[in-house]
Amino acid sequence: MRTNTVKRLLKAGKPSVGTWLSLGSVTAARFLARAGFDWLTIDIEHSLVGMETVTNMIASIADAGCVPLARVPANKHDHIKRVLDNGGYGVVVPMVTTPQEARDAVSACLYPPRGTRSVGGSVHALNFGATPPEYYAKADDEILIVLQCEHIDAVRNFDAVYGGTGADAIYVGPNDLAASMRDATGKPPSADAFRQALADILAGCKRIGIAAGIHTFSIEDAKARIAEGWQLVAVNSELKFMSDGAKQVIDALGLKGTELAKY
Repeated sequence: MRTNTVKRLLKAGKPSVGTWLSLGSVTAARFLARAGFDWLTIDIEHSLVGMETVTNMIASIADAGCVPLARVPANKHDHIKRVLDNGGYGVVVPMVTTPQEARDAVSACLYPPRGTRSVGGSVHALNFGATPPEYYAKADDEILIVLQCEHIDAVRNFDAVYGGTGADAIYVGPNDLAASMRDATGKPPSADAFRQALADILAGCKRIGIAAGIHTFSIEDAKARIAEGWQLVAVNSELKFMSDGAKQVIDALGLKGTELAKY
């Protein structure tokens, strides 16, 4: 049975770099899976992608030797089960803010007696190059469980929410985290306050012995985060790569810019 190389890297304290897939394109997944990233995360939460397409994207990524992850739409047992039964090597679970939410997410990823994952499916074993019995025996040790910290309340209660859950990484959702820090008038947090929240998350991860993950939007930002100790580091998305590349051409040729540059 194939091993989850990203899970091994994180356990060894090493960084792992990937990007996000938001367009629901199997072809884009096939190309990026061969580009050299450690992992690719399919965003099901904020995209149009359906489960049949997700399954084909996961298979394309796994067959290329890259690690396929998926962010589920919500912290629901059935969402997590479908991603894993259709071959995902791990899940990113959004909006995990309470200890019970963290326990529920981890439990849904693991088979009894460690968890409550339902036994079934067939594509999962295929993607791991295993027989079904081999998969059922070893899946708990290979599935990457990533919980998202996206609310300031979770930051303030970090150890209680995420400590001892058995998750592999805590991943910052920067947009939602910042939104949760707005004041009563809707004013966003100051740059210093947001930086402190990120520092608190990183410190919390180190304190409880779990990998810290974050989304970045440039090579320089990714390098800086890795130097700080963040391990699960995403750089942009396939849409951002496409729009940035197009913008370079538009700017270089003096053409009129469009809304594309904002993505």
